[in-house]
Amino acid sequence: MYIALLTYTAPIDEIDYLLAEHTAWLNKQYESGYFLASGKRPGGEGRVVIARPMARGKLDAVLARDPLVLRRMARYQVVEFSCTRTENGMLAYNEALGEAS
Repeated sequence: MYIALLTYTAPIDEIDYLLAEHTAWLNKQYESGYFLASGKRPGGEGRVVIARPMARGKLDAVLARDPLVLRRMARYQVVEFSCTRTENGMLAYNEALGEAS
């Protein structure tokens, strides 16, 4: 799985103009099944996305199509981790259990 931290590199008033496009892009990623959760970071510095397990190159390609990234108004930092413990509602994403079955 991945945690993708989006950090704004442009002033927030410029970011606001692209939020509708960013939201439409985000909705498409949920519909495609790539993203599990997302939300704002405190202080208005950016956003956080939790992405399901996939090839890292695939995730990089998905994130590169974010309108904020395409217009160089934000950048992503990606943290990859093996999900080995979850609460019961997220058992489907527990990679350790998936490897055992």
